[in-house]
Amino acid sequence: MGIGRDARMTGWTLGIIGGSGLYALDGLEDRETLRIEGPFGPPSDALVTGRIGTTRLVFLPRHGVGHRIPPGDINARANIDALKRAGCTDVLSLSAVGSLREDLPPGTFVAVDQYIDRTVGRISSFFGPGLAAHVSMADPVCPRLAALAAQAGRAAGATVVEGGTYMAMEGPQFSSRAESELYRSWGCDVIGMTNMPEAKLAREAELPYASVAMVTDYDCWRVGEAPVEVGHILEVMHANTTRARALVEQLARTLPAERPPSPIDSCLDWAVITAPEARDPAMIARLDAVAGRVLGKVG
Repeated sequence: MGIGRDARMTGWTLGIIGGSGLYALDGLEDRETLRIEGPFGPPSDALVTGRIGTTRLVFLPRHGVGHRIPPGDINARANIDALKRAGCTDVLSLSAVGSLREDLPPGTFVAVDQYIDRTVGRISSFFGPGLAAHVSMADPVCPRLAALAAQAGRAAGATVVEGGTYMAMEGPQFSSRAESELYRSWGCDVIGMTNMPEAKLAREAELPYASVAMVTDYDCWRVGEAPVEVGHILEVMHANTTRARALVEQLARTLPAERPPSPIDSCLDWAVITAPEARDPAMIARLDAVAGRVLGKVG
């Protein structure tokens, strides 16, 4: 299934994944609720679609409305599959993170461009036995969308840093001080619990993906300071959420009138390795939205 377009729409349908504190999107015209359950189960919540200016948006709260779902229990496959079925062309993630650098204080937005994935036990691929594929994750973020999001964030009044490495940890507990120092020694800039395997799955779904990581705290590496507590994080998160909504509105209103193709739109052309005659029909059916373009099963 996909979202219908009219003559006023640009070529963009922007998926927005809202992280902690961002459970709804204001200012949407022609608002509609979509309840999509695909072959990977239900997404975190109903999708809300609408437009800002001439840009169609599809919003999904990553943790569900009311923050019901902890990081390790998010069904990232269902979320990305649902966004693809809803007609999204690109996906912007907004998420709360801790800072691993002195010069990235709380309130800073970081348009990350790299990841280190230390999550465990999360299903990180749509593919599997009967249909194998290997996408490149050398550059996991879409530079075009990241730059546009950073520009929109500055226009919305946020302090935005372009580029940074996101350390994806399992959670739900916060880091130990030793772990925090280790991640700093690796050159990580921010730490969070949700962008993996989300970014990997978006790439497999041929969805250009960018992430604006909103700093809420300094993690726990600062000697002599109290450890991270949810109460303080929530205070900063409220201000970050206000700026995040303004960023989304600014981005939607300033996207180019037409969406030029992205190399990520066709990244599966070189990724599927299983010979056509050896592909499992059941797997092909499950991937009708994610990989239908290359598997000949467009839904």
